[in-house]
Amino acid sequence: MLKENLMIKALNKFDDICFLVIIDGQEYKIGEGEPTFTAKFKEPIPVSKLLSSTSLALGEAYMSGNLEIEGNLYHALDYFMGEINKFSMNQKAMKKLIFTSISKKNQEKEVRSHYDIGNDFYKLWLDETMSYSCGYFLSENDTLYQAQVNKADYILKKLYLKEGMRLLDIGCGWGFLLIEAAKKYKVHGTGITLSVEQYNEFRRRIVDEGLEDLLEVKLMDYRDLKNSELRFDRVVSVGMLEHVGRDNYQLFIDCVNNVLKPQGLFLLHFISGLKEHPGDPWIKKYIFPGGVIPSLREIINCLAEDNFHTLDVENLRNHYNRTLLCWEKNYKEHIDKVREMFDEEFVRMWDLYLSSCAAVFHNGIVDIHQILVSKGINNDLPIVRWY
Repeated sequence: MLKENLMIKALNKFDDICFLVIIDGQEYKIGEGEPTFTAKFKEPIPVSKLLSSTSLALGEAYMSGNLEIEGNLYHALDYFMGEINKFSMNQKAMKKLIFTSISKKNQEKEVRSHYDIGNDFYKLWLDETMSYSCGYFLSENDTLYQAQVNKADYILKKLYLKEGMRLLDIGCGWGFLLIEAAKKYKVHGTGITLSVEQYNEFRRRIVDEGLEDLLEVKLMDYRDLKNSELRFDRVVSVGMLEHVGRDNYQLFIDCVNNVLKPQGLFLLHFISGLKEHPGDPWIKKYIFPGGVIPSLREIINCLAEDNFHTLDVENLRNHYNRTLLCWEKNYKEHIDKVREMFDEEFVRMWDLYLSSCAAVFHNGIVDIHQILVSKGINNDLPIVRWY
């Protein structure tokens, strides 16, 4: 009973919302009013774990089956994430987990631990474009597929592409953006990735689409651009900066600067935080090892150091909330097939990942920004909007 009382005492700080906690059949109410959700525990979580990292303790409890949420997982997390400022994290205790090496070897290992899970797995819940980043919903009726097509079209319009230009995609994923660029604008595209699975799938898609004369993909670290002979009219990077690490942001921008021609355009699409934060322990341990979310202000500062002039900054936060909810829906619809690939702990982990990320975007804990910049002054661009 002592362990239960200590755990409830630790959870009582989240009393701005009302929810029920059930531990081994015993019911406790947190906060005032009508409970918004119920959390059932088979056994109490040690308070030391909750204080060391609230997210890690609760996340592992859910993964193991010790914690069950009655009703809709996303709705429960959406309420609870509104209290994230009350989460505990002992940075000293979490140091090895939070602050990992930014060496090439380690970051390659971290990237592959996420993206090389298997293309068949990602195909279960992504749409046909295999786009693993925020979609762009032009209407309430847009499907996930249409939103991803919209997003690619939107980015390509912002880049003011012309036939024959050379376009680099850093962290190209499975290649849909470059495929669209080649088809619609007849540009020569190069994609780089550290994921073997993405590399192999993109190569297959290039051949299937008959685009061998326009597209190529390389297994390449962005740092190798620094001393390369490659040169491009346009550079784009979508959802890759989160893997770079805070100490390497300027190096990343320097590498773009090295390969981008004068007056060239660079579009950077990335998950951002309002302020600089080392990251969440559960996400770093189980989903994105080494992942760090930049703040908008630090990236703008890095761009200025290389004489990049900012043309546009846009926040697509609500679009990512909706994208994640679409992914979660797809995941749930194919969860039996996921169980054939992975154990129950993984199945619950990935469900928690998609639902919790949707909740953090909905609560404004993180944003998603697109920044369009020019290398030096570019007065030749048309004075028009792309939306």
